[in-house]
Amino acid sequence: MTEQNKLHNKAMDFLLKTSRTFFIPISYLPSGLLEAIGSAYLCMRAIDEIEDHPNLGAKDKIALLQAVSKLLKTDYRKEDIQAVFGPYREVLPEVTLLLSDWIDYCPPGATAKVLESTKEMAEGMAKWVSKDWQIHDKEELDEYTYYVAGLVGVMLSDIWKWYDGTETDRDLAIAFGRGLQTVNILRNREEDAERGVNFYPDGWGFNEMLIHTEHNLALADKYIESIETKDIVHFCKIPLELAKATLKALKEGKEKIDRSTVTTIVNRVVEN
Repeated sequence: MTEQNKLHNKAMDFLLKTSRTFFIPISYLPSGLLEAIGSAYLCMRAIDEIEDHPNLGAKDKIALLQAVSKLLKTDYRKEDIQAVFGPYREVLPEVTLLLSDWIDYCPPGATAKVLESTKEMAEGMAKWVSKDWQIHDKEELDEYTYYVAGLVGVMLSDIWKWYDGTETDRDLAIAFGRGLQTVNILRNREEDAERGVNFYPDGWGFNEMLIHTEHNLALADKYIESIETKDIVHFCKIPLELAKATLKALKEGKEKIDRSTVTTIVNRVVEN
């Protein structure tokens, strides 16, 4: 087995371990696109684990995120990233410690964009750690969800263009990411509150966040309507339809959708 094949198997293993939801649409992608999106997801998951780490203090999170952000450029050196992680090797999860591998997994033509987007995300995460994730108005909610999700939409659009010239609207791409993120915010409200984190603007309850989320998901539909490449459409529609189903379940008082519903949704999307 070649080193590239070993890296591919490792990446797919970690995609499955870290997100069953995104593993599904990524696994349907053709060669080239699969590696680019898989790399991007794992790079962003690596820094997300720093932001969300339950046993790291705010100062350590900010220092790590800012240090990694400074190193994420096309001439980055693996040893520099490993040096940053060195003091935290016993604390950080493996998906974070393997960040250099995920960068190597990316096709050369897409690497610069993945690095640029991960760098910007790390900077934004550090900023919001320093603010203790306390959101007070819609503008702050939009800023936070841009860094952790809307930015992903922009990066995906750039990867679509790299892959086959597909052009998409930046604002709709951001709304696509935001919509998926605010479904998670709705779903995780109690869990976030238990750790002292509040993503709801002052005066907002479930209904206000629901309206905001449905608005962005409607824009996400428009985003997908502009795309003609079937592989890209399937990739975007799977998480979007899962998000819509989750929203429906939340409105019915359920916590989440079951595995059989997930399978039905995925099959319906890829068969169209």
